[in-house]
Amino acid sequence: MANITIKRLAQELNLSIGTVSKALRDSHEISIETKRKVRELAAKLNYVPNPYASSLRKRKSKTIAVVIPEVADSFFSLAINGIEAVAQEKGYHVLIYLTHESFEREKGMLGDFKSGRVDGVLLSVSAETAENDHIYALRENGIPVVLFDRVREGVETAKVVTNDFESGYIAAKHLIDMGCANIAYFSISKSLLITNKRMEGYKKALEECGIVCEESDIIFCANDEAENFEIIKTVMSSSSRPDAIIASVEKLTTTVYLVCNELNIVIPRDVKVISFSNLVAASILNPSLTTITQPAFEMGKTAASLLCKALEKRSFVLHDESIILPSALNARNSTANL
Repeated sequence: MANITIKRLAQELNLSIGTVSKALRDSHEISIETKRKVRELAAKLNYVPNPYASSLRKRKSKTIAVVIPEVADSFFSLAINGIEAVAQEKGYHVLIYLTHESFEREKGMLGDFKSGRVDGVLLSVSAETAENDHIYALRENGIPVVLFDRVREGVETAKVVTNDFESGYIAAKHLIDMGCANIAYFSISKSLLITNKRMEGYKKALEECGIVCEESDIIFCANDEAENFEIIKTVMSSSSRPDAIIASVEKLTTTVYLVCNELNIVIPRDVKVISFSNLVAASILNPSLTTITQPAFEMGKTAASLLCKALEKRSFVLHDESIILPSALNARNSTANL
């Protein structure tokens, strides 16, 4: 049986939709007799109000969307916890959407949000995202967007990031201080600002120490784990294999360890490894993993706070906000001189 709508009630009673709606809300504008007729028919036809449809008309769903590449990465898991802490306090529901590093998926999701399904969006872009039009379109439709971690240049909205250039510099400088001179940088995207900023910091550290960065020192990996295994295996099997690796994202770390294990390359004796990672198990890996750790929970919390402020205060200007939270080096055995 089809759902009974206010439109159907109005047709049955030969009344306007507005009159029926007001009658159901017990408005003083509607006569007692009209209210009685509307309620009797509503009961007879088993009419059930749709609060979600009503909220869409008011453009208030009390829901925010969090669009991220994946949840397997510990950074995003921690960031979601920070987002949830704020959303719960402010009375918002949180919906998680995964792009799986696909720009088309990301674009489609943001397009769907224009209908009013959510009040605002927290976005960390995919590795494939190389344009901003889909973000502009959402904002022009009155849906506020806050970018966090993986952001896009040129988008006038709030951004919550970490000090990626400085972190890339610190990672490379640490490896140089540990005696490394042939340091490889593993990236996952040529367009992703976050990995490019880290790469720029890495290059700056090499330059300052008189180490030439060759084109072959920067390796672009894929979104497929099996493919990445073969890419990294090829690099580590070469006669000029690196004596150190910087993994620009956490998911490359496991593959590096697996490749080294298969090729009998001993970490850190043969190659030192540092990763941008919030992995809780980093300290109990064999060897324990040196990391650049982002303040993931705080980044999620800060991004959610900015979005909620924009939703609650029309005068609050999102594009005036740009917040940088520092990451930290945690040196462990994967970069040690044992």
